[in-house]
Amino acid sequence: MVDILLRRRFGLLGRNISYSFSKGYFTEKFNNEVFAGNSYENFDISEINYFTELIKNNPDLKGLNVTIPYKEQVIPFLDKLSKKATLIGAVNTIKFTKNGKLKGYNTDYYGFKKSLKPLLEPHHKKALILGTGGASKGVAFALDELDIPYTFVSREAKENIIDYDLINATTFDNFQIIINCTPVGTSPNIEACPNLPYEYFTEKHIAYDLIYNPAETTFLRKAKEMGAVIKNGHDMLIFQAEKAWKIWNK
Repeated sequence: MVDILLRRRFGLLGRNISYSFSKGYFTEKFNNEVFAGNSYENFDISEINYFTELIKNNPDLKGLNVTIPYKEQVIPFLDKLSKKATLIGAVNTIKFTKNGKLKGYNTDYYGFKKSLKPLLEPHHKKALILGTGGASKGVAFALDELDIPYTFVSREAKENIIDYDLINATTFDNFQIIINCTPVGTSPNIEACPNLPYEYFTEKHIAYDLIYNPAETTFLRKAKEMGAVIKNGHDMLIFQAEKAWKIWNK
């Protein structure tokens, strides 16, 4: 029997997150009577410094998911990090421990890895990661675990980062997995897409977009038109959400 007097609050920390997947997902999950007493809400803050006040005003919170732009910025506010979150340098799950401490975890890498793995073929040797923010760090960690070398792409070149202007036919020959970790193409700006020469995609490529709304971004559509295998971020979100749920309950 579930004690329906049990009240446990969870939520999502982010900015401009009315669109969020997490709230819809967990609210639907909690509609099941097995999860009676659990609730999930959005905590939309304009800057990370409001986090301390949020925690103080909501002492009954048990766990938070963290989304753009706070996956890295939230780290100094936490008491400790899991080993993997420390290595990744980004947090998307916070557990409120029994002694009132805040511990940060990363379940993005797990969700990405689990959703990419079924698509991999022997010829998928190297990956290009578009973007260098918090989400790209989890993706890079997953690729390390899969033994897939990668290079980051950003608007300005640095060490192990190339800029978009350098991408050409040879790049597409060398990199068979292209992963969009930027918000470019998210609803409502669905016409936008990363600045790539899409004509070089082939059936030997995977185009993976962390965006899930729209389900088929312009990036994915253009890659698909050239024969590429495409994947959006929906499954990754489900896998990382279920991993977060396990962490909150262990």
